[in-house]
Amino acid sequence: MAARIAVFGSGSIGAYVGGALLHAGAAVTLIGRARMQQRIAEHGLVLTDLQQRRIRLAPDQVPYRTDPEALADADLILVTVKSSDTVQAAQAIGQHARPGALVLSLQNGIGNATTLQQLLPDHVVLGGMVPFNVVQTDDGRLHRGTQGELMVEASPLLDPWSTAFATAHLPLIARDDFVAVQWGKLLLNLNNAINALSGLPLKTQLSQRAFRRCLALLIDEALSVLDAAGIEPAQVAKIAPRRLPILLRLPDWLFTRIAAQMLRIDPEARSSMWEDLQAGRRTEIDYLNGAVVALAASLGTTAPANARLVELVRRREAGNRTAFDGVSLWHALTAAPASR
Repeated sequence: MAARIAVFGSGSIGAYVGGALLHAGAAVTLIGRARMQQRIAEHGLVLTDLQQRRIRLAPDQVPYRTDPEALADADLILVTVKSSDTVQAAQAIGQHARPGALVLSLQNGIGNATTLQQLLPDHVVLGGMVPFNVVQTDDGRLHRGTQGELMVEASPLLDPWSTAFATAHLPLIARDDFVAVQWGKLLLNLNNAINALSGLPLKTQLSQRAFRRCLALLIDEALSVLDAAGIEPAQVAKIAPRRLPILLRLPDWLFTRIAAQMLRIDPEARSSMWEDLQAGRRTEIDYLNGAVVALAASLGTTAPANARLVELVRRREAGNRTAFDGVSLWHALTAAPASR
């Protein structure tokens, strides 16, 4: 029997990765929520990207399950659940997956692979990083609107799977410095909340200096915390982490010339946090900007701008619909704390 892959948490990212692997000929089962199952039943699984590739799988070509019992036959489990669901994912894997199945975390944030490994002593757990954005479009597509390649914690255990991922246009880039990679990705993900609060497509938001100044502030603050922790974030994009704040603060006319590659984003792409807020779901803010705040606290210091952004997202989750342009967001992030 061919080795099988299960994608546990098949929302936007999971269904995109799983669908690409299915189209490439891999034996894949998608496991996720009923709303994605219904979406696929109505539209099939349609994947598009910046390179104009288009894949369409008919509903009967997509094995989609909502029950974790489908983990039982998997040799490789891709975990793509939200960070807040990592513990529940580990419990389901521990109960239903066969001992020895390889687990690859393809989640945002810091520490998910560690949590999975602690809760799954009978499995090898590796970290992975998905650099690109996937948005669910109104016409039923899952659209990859940004660039980047999958990065994974280096291990020979992934070698048997490398051809399948490469054939699916998802090559696995092995890294020995995976903790540094995670922090490098997190610095970029500090923009997720800004994008969600702006209500704008990513390309439009990043084209406005007022919003970019907010992101530069958050990244500068995070870099200071990482310096205090002795962590050097890896470069996971075209621009080195320490050059990002300088680039982001440039005037619009100069930024669009120098950072043209950064703006090579599909006009319809938005952050996953924006999608979560639109759907009334809890976001991953605690595992992104909140991770900077938590690391600072563990060192006896603070990250006030990131902490304020966490609070703004929490208010939005609670139903506050205050709209932010770049200037108002800057004032919110830099305001002095209210006196008690």
